[in-house]
Amino acid sequence: MLTGRSPSPPSSDRVRPDVAVVGAGPIGLAIAWRCAARGLRVVVHDPAPGSGASAVAAGMLSPVAEAYFGERQLTGLLLASAARWPAFAAELTATTGVEIGYRTEGTLMVGLTGDDLAEARRLWAYQQGLGLPVTPLRPSELRDREPALAPRVRGGALALTDHQVDPRLLVPALRTAAQRAGAVLVSQPVRSLSDVDAPVTVVAAGCGAAALTGLPVRPVKGQILRLRAPDGVAPGFRHVIRGYADGEHVYLVPRSDGEVVLGATVEERSDTTVTAGAVQRLLRAGVDVLPELAEYDLVEAVAGLRPGTPDNAPILGPLPDRPDVLAATGHHRHGIVLTPITADLIVDLVLGGVPDPLLAPFGADRFGGAAVAAGGAEPTMEGDLWS
Repeated sequence: MLTGRSPSPPSSDRVRPDVAVVGAGPIGLAIAWRCAARGLRVVVHDPAPGSGASAVAAGMLSPVAEAYFGERQLTGLLLASAARWPAFAAELTATTGVEIGYRTEGTLMVGLTGDDLAEARRLWAYQQGLGLPVTPLRPSELRDREPALAPRVRGGALALTDHQVDPRLLVPALRTAAQRAGAVLVSQPVRSLSDVDAPVTVVAAGCGAAALTGLPVRPVKGQILRLRAPDGVAPGFRHVIRGYADGEHVYLVPRSDGEVVLGATVEERSDTTVTAGAVQRLLRAGVDVLPELAEYDLVEAVAGLRPGTPDNAPILGPLPDRPDVLAATGHHRHGIVLTPITADLIVDLVLGGVPDPLLAPFGADRFGGAAVAAGGAEPTMEGDLWS
């Protein structure tokens, strides 16, 4: 770390940096921005900035809807980061002049059938037991908020504090902010940590972190669709909608420009092939929840790889045998919502501050001899895609 050292003014890439960041997705770029803004010389290594998981992500900021059984500590981190998003978004927009699609209408969670609603209510009861703001709604109340919902929808709930951002706008804005603060982007790939020359290295390389660090980060494939409302108008709904539809989990994220993001599968695979079966299931579930989607244009079907860990939580902090190497990876489906807090926590470590207590459950040493999981399971749609 840089304890006791005065930050140096930003300089060119010909001067040895104070910090090297490996990975130019939202996590890496946010860390670079925050470090450079604190006066550190920063170099970011990535041959294709923004081409990883964030290029496919839906951008849901959903600490409430994504509070799952057995993940209480992760839920605390999600809540803490989501609370930072309004100020983070405002600062980023003010710094760059770029809108990032930050929207605050909230999230509706719906059950299509009686069985779907029973499953959803079990999760909502757990979330309410944590003191989270989940408001149950009758079918008539759901349709008051979103008239386009299918008449079959049996009930739902509102998570008003679950928001959204557009990752395809966020990443370029973060790159601009980092570069304006003095960070230098280098397109040469990093194949070994020995390729990096800096007092502190931050590995924010997503799935690539496994090869660089030996950490148990594995690829978790997700297939996702992008639709567009006809005639260039805005979608016929405003809230993010997370649906249980005949046993399938699906989400629908409306954008102001008419785009709708429909996702997502969760597959223990490392390929990025788009399959007909996954497209069929996503479209069927989406149209069952919101029938008007049948008339939307299908403009993209794409797959990406989430960086998963054995406990679905990120790995944050120094490697056990390399205190000069900080991990900021393994965010799985939460990379976008966790961007602000990850950047803040890692920058504090870089500057030699006292580690925030929030870091304690997410250290790189918590897995012991855990191995990277592998699998070839059939596609499922449980959970979410880098939301």
